[in-house]
Amino acid sequence: MTITIIKPGLFTSIQDLGRWGYQQYGVIVGGAMDRLSYRIGEMILDQTPSAALEFTLIGPTVKFNCDAVFCLTGANFHPLLNEMPCPMWKPVFAEKGSILKLSYCQKGARGYLHIKGGIRVEKVLDSFSTYSRARIGGFKGRPLAKEDELPILPSSPFSIGKWGIQPRNWLFWKEPVVIRIVESTEYDFFTDESKDSLVTSVFTITKEADRMGYRLEGEHPLLTKEPINLLSEAVTFGTIQIPPNGHPIILMADCQTTGGYPKIAQVVSVDLPKLAQLKPYEKICFQLVSLEEAQQLLVQQEKAFKLLELLCSKNDEENFKN
Repeated sequence: MTITIIKPGLFTSIQDLGRWGYQQYGVIVGGAMDRLSYRIGEMILDQTPSAALEFTLIGPTVKFNCDAVFCLTGANFHPLLNEMPCPMWKPVFAEKGSILKLSYCQKGARGYLHIKGGIRVEKVLDSFSTYSRARIGGFKGRPLAKEDELPILPSSPFSIGKWGIQPRNWLFWKEPVVIRIVESTEYDFFTDESKDSLVTSVFTITKEADRMGYRLEGEHPLLTKEPINLLSEAVTFGTIQIPPNGHPIILMADCQTTGGYPKIAQVVSVDLPKLAQLKPYEKICFQLVSLEEAQQLLVQQEKAFKLLELLCSKNDEENFKN
């Protein structure tokens, strides 16, 4: 039971929710950039986190060498299954020999292909995720290439049904995109003018944007009150560092475990999926919220996810219509 990569797309790799518990050894977490889209796909197929494909800007073309059930989440890459439009955000059956073509996405940046049962690759440090800089995890520790043949695991019988999910606001936005942040450890080291610019300026994501981080350009550089030298400290997905040039860097899923630049803010967890779906040259602005509000937003998101999980488990079409 396998699938074959006919065209690899752009930086198509195997991901899951990341490699947790090893940061103290310098091993990054990594994992899916848009963890919410990934989690919803796994939920739709009623499986625990498995090895799925993540692709960026240009999707792959995949041949199913056996009968399979799959689900597409994330940005819309205009999928065609055997040259016919293929729905997203719901289970789809592919007969042996079927070809799934994914093209460009106009809105968003990253998509996910989940296969019922998952792709059969070995875990490295408790994760299927590809970390290409260290060449570990995924399929041979690298992005997928033409003619790669990936074994998939057999799955139990699964009801397809007619129901589906409509994605929420992290995939639909107007520019500038509002990204909520909380103050970070060196926030008070910055000048009042820089603090004000942080929340009043419009920033542009530069072409230097990848799974490790997004470099931004703003109207004014963000500067500290006086030069500071910091020891490297822990950083994470969503940490906003300010290098000496004053232009922010937002650390993303494949960020390093420590950093020495002052940290002005941290993106709230619920806005990380929205951030992950942004392209170079798109514009964002920051909204400062309290830590308590950020926690409440995360609790609300998890409650909504649990409700959606319950509805998926029931395959209740009437509930999904409502």
